[in-house]
Parts: sequence; C-alpha cells; structure tokens
Amino acid sequence: MRGSVWDVILPNLTLLVIALVSFAAVVYALFLIGSRASVKWQGWLRYGIFLGPALLLLLVGLIYPALRTIWMSFMDKRSESFIGFDNYVWAFTIPEIQVVLRNTALWVVFVPLISTVIGLSIAYMTDRMKRAGVIKSLVFMPMAISFVGASVIWGFLYNFEPNPDKPEIGLLNAIARQIGIEPRNWLLEAPANTFFLIAVLVWIQTGFAMVILSAAMKNVPDEIVEAAMLDGASSWRRFIQVTLPMIRSTLVVVLTTITIGTLKVFDIVRTMTGGNFQTNVIANEMYSQSFRQLNYGQGSALAVILFVAVVPIIWYNVRQLRLERTER
Repeated sequence: MRGSVWDVILPNLTLLVIALVSFAAVVYALFLIGSRASVKWQGWLRYGIFLGPALLLLLVGLIYPALRTIWMSFMDKRSESFIGFDNYVWAFTIPEIQVVLRNTALWVVFVPLISTVIGLSIAYMTDRMKRAGVIKSLVFMPMAISFVGASVIWGFLYNFEPNPDKPEIGLLNAIARQIGIEPRNWLLEAPANTFFLIAVLVWIQTGFAMVILSAAMKNVPDEIVEAAMLDGASSWRRFIQVTLPMIRSTLVVVLTTITIGTLKVFDIVRTMTGGNFQTNVIANEMYSQSFRQLNYGQGSALAVILFVAVVPIIWYNVRQLRLERTER
C-alpha cells in the first residue's frame, strides 16, 4: 500500500521540482542576458521579464477561455455546428430560464441594497460608541465562514420537522410553533424561498459593507461635522447632508463589489436547494447545463449573459473613480 502511494507521489514531486528548477533557470538566464545587454535593451528586457509571464497567464487563463466561451455560445449542444443566436433565444424564451433570470435579478437588487443599508447603519451607530470593536467583530465574523458553511448553518435555521410529535430543531419553525403558527418547510415555497436564501448572503456581506463604510466615515473631517453642528443641524441632517456625500465614492465601491459577488452566487443555492423549487440562478444553471447535462452551447450562453451583466457595473465603477480623480 505504501509503495503504491509513493509510486503516485514521487513522479508528481519530480515534475514539480523540474518545473521550479526550469523556471528559476529561465529567470536567471534572462537576468544574465539583461545585465550584459545595452542600456536600451535592458529596458525592454525588464518589461519582458516582469510583464511577459503575467501577460501569458492572462492570455491563457482568461482571454482565451472567454473568447472560446463566446464562440461556444453560438454552437450546438456538443459544439459541433454553428446555430447562431438559438441559445440566447432559448435563454430568454423558456419559462424555466426566465425564472432563473428573475431570481438573479432579485438577488442583484436586494442583496447589495440590504447589506449596504444594514452595514451603513451599524457603522454609523457604532462610530462613537465605546467598545465598538466587539460589536463590529461579531457582525464581521460571518465573512470568515465559507458560503457552504453558512448555507449549512442557515439550513438548520430553516429546518422543518414533519412529525408533530418530534421537537423542532429549526429555529424559525420552533418560534412559529411557540406563537401558534403552523410550521412549514420554508425552502419549498416560491418565491419566498428565494428571499430566505438571499438572507444568507446578506448575513455574510453585511460585515464587509460595515467595515469599509466605517473606515470611510472615520475619514470625514471633524471640522465639517463640527461646522454643521454649530449651524444647528441635527444628527440625522448631518448624516444625510454631510456624511453621505463625503463617502459617496466608497458607497459606490461597496455596492458594485457586492453586486458583482451576488451575480456569481452559486454555493448557497447549490447547497440549500440545488436550484430546485424555483430558486435557481444563472451561475447554478450554467453549471448544470455545462457539467451535468453536458450542454456546452447553452451553458456558454448563460456564462456570456452573466459576463454582459457584470460589464456595465464595472464600467460605472471605473467611471466614478475617474470622475473622483478629476475632481481632486
């Protein structure tokens, strides 16, 4: 048994050592050539040494797969013949996929807004509070949990016990039984089950929003806040008219970051419902089409739709950052 294990490990270790030694030899050779080259060529060699590998990895790992995915989205199920826009027509006309697009839109609308509002509220309320670090640590703690782990935790929260003689281990149903409401399987009832899944990601992302916005609020100059206080502005007016405008760019970054992460949500849906009961989203359906049903054309079309949905958000974020730099 031990011999068979080493028969597998040793060749892999040998290949790893050879690859590392080869890489070190190539880098050493390039630096040796650069040290002996003229000043003009040394500049170009620096670009080649430092940017070349990164550009090569970017080409192989990102650009080529993206172009191939776009091409496959115009092909049939097995990528054997060109079918034009049929996969995109399928994505926007089939009722099941329309439910997927609707659910994704719900996630994109509610998760960033709710997470940012709650995170901003906590950051504002704990801004001048003593021992605020304890509260912020508790709110930020879910960020350290993986999406799968959070899904398991919330799965217990929504757990349903069909036998009325047995105790409810699901917190939500236990509370419902205590106040006289009939327990139910919350993850089976559409469209409410989508919002129960959304709550998991909100719980995770609120800590991120709180930390970033709290840091931004601490950078608001005290002189401006004190001037507003001398003018008789209430705490609410100071928050609306002073604090929010000063952290507007940070709000944009937080909203766009959470939105991009929400568009790619996969783990929560896959773990808690598997995309059943009308809870499916684009990322999960893309995985199912590509790797379970082996329908590469339709899976690629969904991937392109997801990419197109992300591009305007990134463009808006970059535009806002450029405007902010020009204003400075």
